[in-house]
Amino acid sequence: MGNLQVTVINSAQDAAGRNIRRHLEELLPAHPPAMGGEEGRPVSLAFHEIEGRLIHADGIDRDHPSDLILFISRHTSRDPAPVLTVHVTGNLAGAELGGEPRSLPPACPPLMQAVLRELRARAPEGYAVSYEATHHGPTDLSTPSFFAEIGSTAVEWEDPRAGRAVAESILAARPIDAVSLIGFGGNHYAARQTEIGCTSRGAFGHIAPTREVAALDGEMVALMRDRTRAAAAYIDRKALDPREVSRLEGILGGMALPVLSEGEILSIGEMEWQSWLAVRALAGELSPGARIHPHGVTALESPVPLRLEPALVAEAGKAGEGELLAGLAALPLVHLSGGGKKVLPLFITEEKERERAIHGLINLCVKIIIERQDAAVEGDRLILRKFRFDPEKARGLGVPKGPLFGRLQAGEAISLDGRVITPAMVQTARVTEIQIPGLESYL
Repeated sequence: MGNLQVTVINSAQDAAGRNIRRHLEELLPAHPPAMGGEEGRPVSLAFHEIEGRLIHADGIDRDHPSDLILFISRHTSRDPAPVLTVHVTGNLAGAELGGEPRSLPPACPPLMQAVLRELRARAPEGYAVSYEATHHGPTDLSTPSFFAEIGSTAVEWEDPRAGRAVAESILAARPIDAVSLIGFGGNHYAARQTEIGCTSRGAFGHIAPTREVAALDGEMVALMRDRTRAAAAYIDRKALDPREVSRLEGILGGMALPVLSEGEILSIGEMEWQSWLAVRALAGELSPGARIHPHGVTALESPVPLRLEPALVAEAGKAGEGELLAGLAALPLVHLSGGGKKVLPLFITEEKERERAIHGLINLCVKIIIERQDAAVEGDRLILRKFRFDPEKARGLGVPKGPLFGRLQAGEAISLDGRVITPAMVQTARVTEIQIPGLESYL
């Protein structure tokens, strides 16, 4: 594997680009770029300055062959505020700021996400950090590219703290095993997409803001997918009219591109993408709408479902929900949640791990119940007794409603007319039996 060739391009008329470049050149001798990833692929960084505006630099990659074009530039806004941004170049509709209409060049989601994360960690006080939606030229590029920018006024463009933060972020950016996404909805600064990019493996390429979505057709959505090399799509549903959401889902469904919620993207964790898709599909069959929790599971070659007695899981959750969740994280399985329940009696595991997973699940639930509840074992039956305060029994013993009720409910004995009335005297027992074949082997 050869060097990763990166060309950094700035404009001579752009103060922010010159600022970033100056710091890159100062830092580079002591801070070799980390863009080569975990395998440590060497990176060759070349600089090029043009006289004109970057938005008109169509075809510049033909003169500077490389693996990535990184534009360093200023950001301007109608509502100026200190900000550091990254975004893909391209035009989803018209071409008011360079390039061609309805034209998108290739994106590089993993590296752009890596820079975004470093910017969030290094931004000077008072600076926001975000993705920007896809906008402006150049569009005539065959090489993946993105912009890293300082905004939004001359004060920030020349701020050495901002220039150094962007330069450090570029050099320190190390891509993760990202899941490339296209995004729809939100304002220009793509708040939800930014949060996803900073907290999960979801890495965005082309993003269409709310104002552009109505004009998108199937051809442009397919172009967003292709130029991003997207594995899935994200829709900011709160930022769009439900009719637009439905229309987008129809377009994306027609091209078999999964649409993931923010929760689903976060749930991917460290799981291998194809395994996660298979688990997601199986979870949808078991309990439509359920959320999956892979814990430490990174891959499942042959996922199979596990179903436990619902009462067993429910009682274990009531007895010690935190202990149950911690115990599940140590087992070779994925658990499902939904319908207001943090743990459904539905799990997914590797086929060859099925017996170990079942044994571990039952053992965990039984252990929590026996330690935390009044429980007894009779053969294959786990018998739970729960006692509750019975106001009718209390009144039958002459206890007036009021503070004495509260003391009995709290487990305190009371004296009444020379008699001692204990909590046990005013309780009703509820008995639950759970049938577990081979129960004694789990004790």
